[in-house]
Amino acid sequence: MRVLLIACLLSFLSVAGVHGREASKILVGQSSAFSGSARDLGIEMRAGLQAAFAEVNDAGGVRGRAIKLLSKDDGYEPDRALQNSKVMVEEDQVFALIGQVGTPTAKAVLPLVAERGIPLFAPLTGAAVLRTPFNKNVINVRASYFQEMEQLIAYLVGYKKFSRIACFYQNDSYGFDGLKGLEKVLAKRGMSLLTSASYERNTVAVMGAVRTIQKERPQAVVMVGAYAACAEFIKLSKSKTDSDAVFASISFVGTESLKEALGKYGENVIISQVVPNPHSERLAVVQAYRKAMALYQHDVAISFNSFEGYIAGRLFAKIAESVPAALTRKSFVTAMETVGEFDLGGVVLRFGDGDHQGLDDVFLSEIYPEIQEIYFSE
Repeated sequence: MRVLLIACLLSFLSVAGVHGREASKILVGQSSAFSGSARDLGIEMRAGLQAAFAEVNDAGGVRGRAIKLLSKDDGYEPDRALQNSKVMVEEDQVFALIGQVGTPTAKAVLPLVAERGIPLFAPLTGAAVLRTPFNKNVINVRASYFQEMEQLIAYLVGYKKFSRIACFYQNDSYGFDGLKGLEKVLAKRGMSLLTSASYERNTVAVMGAVRTIQKERPQAVVMVGAYAACAEFIKLSKSKTDSDAVFASISFVGTESLKEALGKYGENVIISQVVPNPHSERLAVVQAYRKAMALYQHDVAISFNSFEGYIAGRLFAKIAESVPAALTRKSFVTAMETVGEFDLGGVVLRFGDGDHQGLDDVFLSEIYPEIQEIYFSE
């Protein structure tokens, strides 16, 4: 009789689709860059997630179950990201993949996500491949790179009245996505790129790109890269040429890391953001984030990326808490779509059937001498 009961219980758990959790925990897995040229982004994203989960767990968890984060370093390389994710899904039995950093790494795990029906939650990328065609297992927190490009060009062309726009981009799926988005946004205004040049991922070999772009005398250079390469590009452009261009980047660059790397070269550098300014405490969710970071992750600085991680962690917990019955991968996604709206305290994320991107807002900031928001109208 005892053997029969155990067999029935195991059968029930299998049918229910319960993964990544024991009676006391919900296990989620993160393959991210903790080394290499994008390491700060991974470290910050993990810190924000950990701060949110610690806050939730100290308040009783999700119906008594603690959320645990398992993180593995992929060095911002797609092959390592896929291998890490396979191990976490197949051996560690994580409930979901969360906080992946980068387009090439997130793109690499999409076949695994489709095959196993596992949620890919809050990847730190605005790439189109994670949005179109619609994938029910992919849940995005942030606005798309296309939306970021739209806001940057609204400022550079609509407000500043620039017409000579160049692009410096990373030679991979991330860079191509940003480049294509920029070209589309310019085409809407009857414009085309002045010129473009690229560099290889996980390098800072950018001098060739500096020469190619600066000889065309752009008024602005839109950058689609990691902070180390973008910082090198800006510093060489300013020190080796007489460029007075504005340098603009989408959010993935890592605002605080870029600011630190640039030092005195940070003037005329603007960045699009997909979450509100974490250095301002006017929103309740920012206050909660800063308190949680000080309590649980005090060795990691306040940043846009760790704030994004915190939002992702809080959102994950709210969705899990909203599941009316057994928590499974399917019921998690269904609850997210059904509840639809999640208010974290001034940041409201909205989802629906066919809409798995929670936020659409894009903000602009300049980084020198201090990080501050840009307000403008065309």
